[in-house]
Amino acid sequence: MDNLRQLLLKRPINVKAVVTPRWKEEAQQQLQVQINQIDSELQQLEMNGQRMVAEIKRQSLHPLGPDALQQVENIQVQVNERKSQLLDQKNQNLQQLQQVQTLELEQEVSQGQIESIFTVVEGDNLITKMQVEVLLRDGVIEEIRGDI
Repeated sequence: MDNLRQLLLKRPINVKAVVTPRWKEEAQQQLQVQINQIDSELQQLEMNGQRMVAEIKRQSLHPLGPDALQQVENIQVQVNERKSQLLDQKNQNLQQLQQVQTLELEQEVSQGQIESIFTVVEGDNLITKMQVEVLLRDGVIEEIRGDI
């Protein structure tokens, strides 16, 4: 056995969850919190943009000169770009929320990946050793699938 050559390798492990009433509720709550945060950030963005424009107008001559007009336009472009990004995020979250609501109980859904370190020796099938999955039910490991 001392002659056995082995390697320690790192592999991704797919994590799946069984859809349960508790899982659905937690997923919906998490998405709703994210949506509320985006709404708050949108309000703050709008107020900050208006405040900066008002400050430029207050400090500038009337009518506004070309530099001040350019500053106002730049602020509005930046605010609109950020607003567009936030609205895209919000729409994605709303779509995910809708998808979560339509999931059937006991269905398996992907939760992402984690990494694992494992040992291989000469003669091992690397492909099967790389195909490992963990199945969770309400956060508890229900099953480890594959060649660990």
